[in-house]
Amino acid sequence: MTDSSPLRLRLRLNGSHGVVMGPGRADLLGFIAQTGSIAAAGRRMGMSYKRAWNLVESLNATFSQPLVETAKGGAAHGGARLTPLGQELLAAYRALEEASQTAGAAAIQRIESALSVPPAPNPR
Repeated sequence: MTDSSPLRLRLRLNGSHGVVMGPGRADLLGFIAQTGSIAAAGRRMGMSYKRAWNLVESLNATFSQPLVETAKGGAAHGGARLTPLGQELLAAYRALEEASQTAGAAAIQRIESALSVPPAPNPR
């Protein structure tokens, strides 16, 4: 399967208490790493600061150690960053996404070829 395929496999890891990691949580972690801010990461995803903060709190509570650490102090001194565990788990999730796309390419292509109406192009 190529990146131009309109079908996209979306990977979600569920545990006994719900979603452990999925595309939205991974994207949020990635945007926090890029921007150094939970608010800016949430804005990039079109979500409120409260929603982004709640997801960060959920992620931090889900794992044995926090994935995101925050610092108070306003724009010049505050912010957020991924912990080493956060960086490691985000990389592991992205690797799992890539492996699943590669392993599932033939099956996805077969499903795509059987569609009666071609799906719209994937914006990502």
